[in-house]
Amino acid sequence: MPDMATGLRTPLCHDLGIDYPIFSAGMGTGAGPDLAAAVSNAGGFGVVGASSFLADAMPALIGRIRERTTRPFGVNFIIDERDASDEDRAVTRQQVNAAITERVAAVVLFWGDPAPYVEEAHRHGVRIIIQVGSLDEAKAAAAAGVDAVIAQGVEAGGHVKGTTSIWTLLPAVVESIKPVPVLASGGIGDGAGVARAIRLGAQGVSLGTRFVASDEFSAHPAYKQRIVEGTASDTVLNELYDVWWPNAPHRTLRNKTFAEWEAAGRPPAGQRPGEGTSIGKKRMDSGEVVEWPRYAIGVAPPDFDGDIEYAPLWAGESCTVVNDIKPAGDIVRDLAREADARLAAAGIPERQTRLS
Repeated sequence: MPDMATGLRTPLCHDLGIDYPIFSAGMGTGAGPDLAAAVSNAGGFGVVGASSFLADAMPALIGRIRERTTRPFGVNFIIDERDASDEDRAVTRQQVNAAITERVAAVVLFWGDPAPYVEEAHRHGVRIIIQVGSLDEAKAAAAAGVDAVIAQGVEAGGHVKGTTSIWTLLPAVVESIKPVPVLASGGIGDGAGVARAIRLGAQGVSLGTRFVASDEFSAHPAYKQRIVEGTASDTVLNELYDVWWPNAPHRTLRNKTFAEWEAAGRPPAGQRPGEGTSIGKKRMDSGEVVEWPRYAIGVAPPDFDGDIEYAPLWAGESCTVVNDIKPAGDIVRDLAREADARLAAAGIPERQTRLS
């Protein structure tokens, strides 16, 4: 490992066995084995999106990552149980437990209560990390025994629990739940942002938008290009894409779907332009090709045959500083080098990154 980024070697790095505390977010089907492995091979912590994989498919998914890297990596699940049936809850718990059984380095959870998973994970030597959007949620997670918390600011792309700026939420969470490690998410896409988070007490960062604009993220190239061309003012926090996951705010880029809905006076669900129609075909993880309804969640795959401007273009405010598409490994190394230079200039050596 190059002798750099010493200020980035937080206790979390030692705990996970990684070089840099830079996580790639498990952004649904786009965050596949290629991305997770590339991030981990570069010294970061790659996270695969696994919510769309049933429990019996988990060993094969994790096996594909292990074919590509011997470094630690994580598996991400959405655990939203609001309005879920008993059957849906059982499926989610089976999925998470299948990943735990595979003894991955960490299971990263979002949008729910981590408590049911902590004991089983620790019995298998697996860490539980939960992304939260508020101070109260962070406190509850710490009390449940999680190994780390990702504080998500409102600047984040994709589905957003945070309602506060990351720069306000982060120091409050760090102070409130110490010594539990805290990572920062939302609005961070360059080395300057990484360094700022570390200076505020974060032991790492979890980045989504920056890694969408990577070679390994599995998505339509036009979507990646929109990230590169976009700025924070092109993103909107909304609940427009609610088919398959209702009542879950999210941040996306403005597109035809948003513009036509806005021009129609922002009507409620059931009265929106083109509702019930298909925007194109989408191949599911099972291999099945299905019609993709307008206003449905999902990531436009590389072979999407519809108009990309009707698909949800998940993006955070950090798209302002994401100006190129490049290999994920280069992203990790560049972020680490830039952040280290900022920390060194601020006079923050490694020992000062430890939480008191």
